[in-house]
Amino acid sequence: MLRYIGRRLLLIIPTLLCILVVNFVIVQAAPGGPVEQAIARLQGAGSQGIGGGGGERAGGSGSRSSRGLDPALIEEIKHHYGFDKPMHERLLLMLDNYAHLDFGTSFFRGAPVTTLIAQKIPTTLSLGLWATLITYLISIPLGIRKAVHHGTRFDVWTSTAIIVGYAMPAFLFAILLIVMFAGGSYLDWFPVQGLVSENFDQLSPLGKVGDYLWHLVLPVSALVIGGFATLTILTKNSFLNEISRQYVTTAKAKGLTEHRTLYGHVFRNAMLLVLAGIPQALIDVFFAGSLLIETIFNLDGIGRMSYDAAVSRDYPVVFGTLFLFTLFGLLIKLVGDLCYTLVDPRIDFSARTA
Repeated sequence: MLRYIGRRLLLIIPTLLCILVVNFVIVQAAPGGPVEQAIARLQGAGSQGIGGGGGERAGGSGSRSSRGLDPALIEEIKHHYGFDKPMHERLLLMLDNYAHLDFGTSFFRGAPVTTLIAQKIPTTLSLGLWATLITYLISIPLGIRKAVHHGTRFDVWTSTAIIVGYAMPAFLFAILLIVMFAGGSYLDWFPVQGLVSENFDQLSPLGKVGDYLWHLVLPVSALVIGGFATLTILTKNSFLNEISRQYVTTAKAKGLTEHRTLYGHVFRNAMLLVLAGIPQALIDVFFAGSLLIETIFNLDGIGRMSYDAAVSRDYPVVFGTLFLFTLFGLLIKLVGDLCYTLVDPRIDFSARTA
């Protein structure tokens, strides 16, 4: 198994390299880069100063001469953002810096990317870890019970609730929670923004924990709703498929109790399919779902920062977060594969290729 892990870890390097190169080429080819935006801001400020009316904002190189900007100033802006070098030199420089875990400095925030990520990641981790933990703690037992009581009234009404949850997007559910429980139109039980209160530092240790969890209730609930429905149905179908197999009938014929049969034999085989979905579930919660939830609840996390960086063409932050997201996703998939051995020790990784 150690050889398998080693091969998978080595494969992360070319995978990261390929993803970074492809995205670098795509992003660099997109119009409206940091140089164009800086020039547009200067031209806009000049137009307002002359005409007082906030004139036309130019974004392309074709309008620079008509605006009368000094070519030396344009070259200085290019040098400031590193665009005085050819694309291939900038790519090689970025890859060399990344090999030393140097992600550069944000164009517009004036801070190292590593510092920004370190500041934002606690919020994203809080949302993702709690949402994933709660989703699995609820969905797996519920899915097992639905499989055991398939076709009963319990199965029918829980399926109805699951369908409603699956059909409702996380952001829409977040808005509904705000309207219902955050002072929107009805109750005012929970805060609507931030991860902690303004007086967090003055609270006791127990009060800090309570305040932190109090702020997490609504955003985590919004993240759980979509994954909860999908995972519950997946668990139920996986257990239903295993319950109908011959070995279950044989185990019951030998006198094993339903509990022993379910958790001693069926669980090991049925959970393999559920475990296979863990990496994708984590990636969805951390990266796909966190952006909208962080924006709606005004949480300062990596998802929101990466979106703002993409809009403003803050390339160091864009590629720094891309590197982090990709590396995290690849490691999570490896951990998901290794979790198979916890459920079924018969899986032999030494016989597998990477």
